[in-house]
Amino acid sequence: MKSIIVLFATLVTSITLLSQDMTKFKLYKPEEKAEQEIARATKDAKEHGKHVLIQIGGNWCIWCARFNDFITRDPKIDSIVHADYVIYHMNYSKENFNAKLLAKYGYPQRFGFPVFLVLNGEGTLLHTQSSWYLEDGMKSYDREKVIAFLNDWSPAALDPAQYKEQ
Repeated sequence: MKSIIVLFATLVTSITLLSQDMTKFKLYKPEEKAEQEIARATKDAKEHGKHVLIQIGGNWCIWCARFNDFITRDPKIDSIVHADYVIYHMNYSKENFNAKLLAKYGYPQRFGFPVFLVLNGEGTLLHTQSSWYLEDGMKSYDREKVIAFLNDWSPAALDPAQYKEQ
């Protein structure tokens, strides 16, 4: 009986997680001037000693929705993101491909969506991250991989003072 209850609970949880309503997902704004928004995010990041995390995708992208839910629902990941990053969601859709910016950042769309850019407070591209490497191989993201990615590209990780010779 106990195994039936566990199986049922697992099934209900799986169905709930996998049945994301994409009609309500409106994280990306095709009408936004991405260049201006990135400049604003960069300025904010510099003022607060953070980096900019740009999530590129669209309201059509199930994995974009999954990543946003994943990082905002996990208290530890949400805390890391808020402590170290200013987030900007850059649109990629038929309404606005943001082609000029994608060219500037080395065509990150080659990795699929979402794809992540990490910029420093000066607006310099530090890293491009394919979300594929952060996934769990099923229908979500791997918590430890996401935490490692965020920590590895945080301002503290790139602070030269961390690497003084002994």
